[in-house]
Amino acid sequence: MAIECITSMPQQLLNQETKEQEKPLVFDASVLKHQVNLPTQFIWPDEEQACLNVPELHVPFIDLGGFLSGDPVAAMEASKVVGEACKKHGFFLVVNHGIDEKLISDAHAFMDDFFELPLSQKQRAQRKTGEHCGYASSFTGRFSSKLPWKETLSFQFSADEKSPNLVRDYLCNTMGNEFEKFGEVYQDYCKAMSNLSLGIMEILGMSLGVGKAHFREFFEENSSIMRLNYYPTCQKPELTLGTGTSL
Repeated sequence: MAIECITSMPQQLLNQETKEQEKPLVFDASVLKHQVNLPTQFIWPDEEQACLNVPELHVPFIDLGGFLSGDPVAAMEASKVVGEACKKHGFFLVVNHGIDEKLISDAHAFMDDFFELPLSQKQRAQRKTGEHCGYASSFTGRFSSKLPWKETLSFQFSADEKSPNLVRDYLCNTMGNEFEKFGEVYQDYCKAMSNLSLGIMEILGMSLGVGKAHFREFFEENSSIMRLNYYPTCQKPELTLGTGTSL
């Protein structure tokens, strides 16, 4: 009896394998957070992975309490520290910023509620190609490798008085009217952050010697994108990154 040795894969199996390779990758956190073997698209090169032993960076804290209360001496001191921080680090942290603690707590709570939804529900706000707003699961539609281990929800905010409910309306239109409270919380949150940013613009202007109003007037009716980032549990976090320098 002769035994035939198959040296090549039948075309039918080749076509099936090709289709599986072309199948779009879906980042479903509820599934992937339990997987020990990460899809290769999420594994970053050794030289780009996070380092465990890095020197501690001493980030300056800027106390805005006196500045927000109108104390001119405190304002000058804050502008001096901001100027030094920008020259040395390029960034700083602010404390006593005046943002309501409950508003911050509500923003975090609603964010957690959204990302804990089933993937099919989150995809009601799926970001379309070329757009900046919407839900994105790890940018799987934009990149094929070095994917970030995260989900995002982005929406536009405008400080223009002609768009007082832009955030709320967007979330209701994409996710449904049951997201009205979610939209109202983030409408208020974005407005509070916009006002805080304008105050920081004043301090930056003072630190550069161009006056408080110089940058504030430029950004008064700003338009911005608020992005909520969610980093799910990962069984092998040392192999991937929550975000990369190009994302």
